[in-house]
Amino acid sequence: MNESRLKIVAENRKARHDYSIEAVYEAGMVLLGTEVKSLRLGSVNLKDAHARIKNGEVFVYQMHIGPYPFAHDDNHDSLRRKKLLLHKYEINKLYAKVNEKGFSLIPLKVYFQSGKAKLT
Repeated sequence: MNESRLKIVAENRKARHDYSIEAVYEAGMVLLGTEVKSLRLGSVNLKDAHARIKNGEVFVYQMHIGPYPFAHDDNHDSLRRKKLLLHKYEINKLYAKVNEKGFSLIPLKVYFQSGKAKLT
């Protein structure tokens, strides 16, 4: 990763203490406009966030993105599930690992890389 073009928005430091990290994947996120604007303001919390694989797609749950203060009526739901964008072979690898006993998908970091919101 090019560190100079990386803007870290939030980090789940406690996850590195609570879990043993086996592998790290970078995924894009499908977000609404107000969610992206709130991310740019740094209004995100990864404390209770986790991901699940459903029907061959990966979703992150309990990732709190605060409401955008300037979008009064058209604001997003703060805790809605967000789809992660990964390659099929990465999803298949993750699916095999998660089905083993003791493995979970935990978001570690949210950041902008070249203007796109990413999650590891």
